[in-house]
Amino acid sequence: MSLRTLVGRGHEVVVAVTAADKRRGRNQAPGPTPVKEAALDLGIRVSHHVGDVVDAGADLGVVVAFGRIIRPDVLSRLAMVNVHFSLLPRWRGAAPVERAILAGDSVTGVCLMEVEEGLDTGGVYRRVEVPIGGSETAFALTARLARIGADMLADALDEGLGHPEPQTGDPTYAAKIDPAELRLDFARPAAQLDRVVRVGRAWTTWRGRRLLVVEAEPVDGPGGESPPPGSIDGLGVVATPDGGLRLITVQPEGRSELAAPEWLRGARPGPLDRLGG
Repeated sequence: MSLRTLVGRGHEVVVAVTAADKRRGRNQAPGPTPVKEAALDLGIRVSHHVGDVVDAGADLGVVVAFGRIIRPDVLSRLAMVNVHFSLLPRWRGAAPVERAILAGDSVTGVCLMEVEEGLDTGGVYRRVEVPIGGSETAFALTARLARIGADMLADALDEGLGHPEPQTGDPTYAAKIDPAELRLDFARPAAQLDRVVRVGRAWTTWRGRRLLVVEAEPVDGPGGESPPPGSIDGLGVVATPDGGLRLITVQPEGRSELAAPEWLRGARPGPLDRLGG
């Protein structure tokens, strides 16, 4: 999206650096990244090696969700800016959108910053605050931030970068999400579990097999005595200490996604069955 925005605004992109082709699904041939697809469609040369930018004739390098530290020798020969999806210095690192959702942040944003040797430590040229929707997924939020960031970058190139301001405040770090963090522990509050689901690839187990929870929502619990955490009723509500998490879409191991009512008809949970048990 940023490539198309820049080209559409009249900026020349001489080379796009992205990851090598890789398999996107089981039994599929290796395929290009979305960046490579967009670049080829726009007639932009593609490389898989960062060092190729040095002699490409570029005036400025633009980094977006690249995921790798750029070597000092490259930075010394080509100035670079980074479109980062957080309000720095909060959530420096690889997974700022996911960490913001898991932490329950109500606001995030986009920063246009200078790239230096440190991990997202450079000065900030521009920033935009963006509220996080109460049920917004990491996928949807990332797409929204990408659109905002592309426009911010194009505006900065049109008007001139100016001088970056040093980051202020206590930094927090957005480490890459470990799959173990996405396991749903139904002894936790429903709101926390909802945030895990919104990050994506949340999972639990059902009768010894993995079950992905694709979409869910927190709900109030029944009055009176609460059922044990992890138990599930006929409406797809999984009990938690403070209410429940209603399943909307799930994906059993080795199968396609299913609406929760359809899965429940086949699963037929009994009174002693527990998710995650």
